[in-house]
Amino acid sequence: MSKVTPFSILKSITLASSLFISAVLASEIPEISQQAFLSAVKAPSNSIVLLDVRSPAEYNEGHIAGAINISHNTIEENLPQLAQYKNSNVVVYCRSGRRAAFAEEILSANGFTNLKHLTGDMNGWLEAKLPVVTQQP
Repeated sequence: MSKVTPFSILKSITLASSLFISAVLASEIPEISQQAFLSAVKAPSNSIVLLDVRSPAEYNEGHIAGAINISHNTIEENLPQLAQYKNSNVVVYCRSGRRAAFAEEILSANGFTNLKHLTGDMNGWLEAKLPVVTQQP
C-alpha cells in the first residue's frame, strides 16, 4: 500500500482541477466540422487560420494543407508571432483534442476571440480519408 501524504493529496487535487478546467474550457470553444471547415476555406473572403498544435514530427508525418504548426507546449512563447491572427478565425486541432484544448485556453486568455476547434481533430480527419500533406524534415 502506498502512504497518503499531503503532497499526494495536493497532486491529486491539482490533477482533478486541471482536468475539470480543461473540460470546461474545451466545451466553451465552438467546434467546426470538417465539411464546414472545407467549405469556409474555399470562400473567397475567408480569414481562417488553421493551427496544428501537435509536435513538429507529427506535423511532418501528415497535416492538413495550409496548417501552421506551433506545438501546444510552445504556444505561449509564440504569442507574438500569433498576434497577427487575433482578429482572424483560428481553427485549432491536434491528434485527439487534449493538446488543442490546452492551446485554446492560452489563446483565449490572450485575447483570441474567434477560436474554433476542428471536430474530430487529426484522428477524425484521417478516419474521414480527407487529404493530408507530408513534409520530410
